[in-house]
Amino acid sequence: MTKVLIATDKPFAPIAVKGIREVIEEAGFELGLLEGYTTKEELLNAVADADAVIIRSDKADKDVIDAAVKLKIIVRAGAGYDNVDLQAASEKGMVVMNTPGQNSNAVAELAFGMMAYYARNFFNGKSGTELKGKSLGIHAYGWVGKNVARIAKGFGMEVYAFDPFISKEVIENDGVICVGTVEELYKNCQYISLHIPSNTQTKGSVNYSLLSLMPGKGVLVNTARAEVVNEADLLKIFADRDDFAYLSDVAPANLADFQAAYASRIFCTPKKMGAQTEEANVNAGIAAAKQIVAFLKHDDRTFQVNK
Repeated sequence: MTKVLIATDKPFAPIAVKGIREVIEEAGFELGLLEGYTTKEELLNAVADADAVIIRSDKADKDVIDAAVKLKIIVRAGAGYDNVDLQAASEKGMVVMNTPGQNSNAVAELAFGMMAYYARNFFNGKSGTELKGKSLGIHAYGWVGKNVARIAKGFGMEVYAFDPFISKEVIENDGVICVGTVEELYKNCQYISLHIPSNTQTKGSVNYSLLSLMPGKGVLVNTARAEVVNEADLLKIFADRDDFAYLSDVAPANLADFQAAYASRIFCTPKKMGAQTEEANVNAGIAAAKQIVAFLKHDDRTFQVNK
């Protein structure tokens, strides 16, 4: 029987697993479950007899792909897929897909949760500030960026966006100010929300020269990937500006250095939490299951990312 494996060190919500199981078993497939594993060896053993696998932030590297001798498709339940070795998968003839848009509202809400938490001094009882009337720049206007803009307007913020791949008309139709350069975005906005993917062009691209353009009391919010921010430059901007803050769902590698010197101006979730809602789990998990069924039964490659 065709076997679909859920392999997640950070488990889906039970309601999401139930929905995935219903989709998979209705298609006549078997569902395997590897949750909360702690060693790579467990993952290598689990994928050995799987025809398809659903992962989250789990690393599907060359070792995993080589161990999965029957594997035909990997679906990353989420938008980013830099945790999958696309080249290794392609060399083995495997299809890799993501589930764009399914986690976007959850990630956007987290960004605002962190902003409100910081603006109110981490709820320490002292007077804070409000988000209303503040300027927010959205760096990359994809699925998450659009949801961030929607929420920001509800807060009464002035919203800007930069994305060279999205037309000005699309951005402005959402009531957002479109800027022509990334420098203009950072120069105009007290808050910047990052939504760029991690690739060779973006790694380390959020650097000192950009951050130094931000106006007073600048706040960088990162619900994307840690590596898009140049950590050495981030430390430098903290040292040079005592009004700068960093709020992130992806802690920098040298978090201890930041916390030792700048604890009042940095907040990081203990583990990536952007998609950790029941709703996002259900949306992304069931989308992944349906995409697997459509591919295995009808060769539907709509969301393939390793073309």
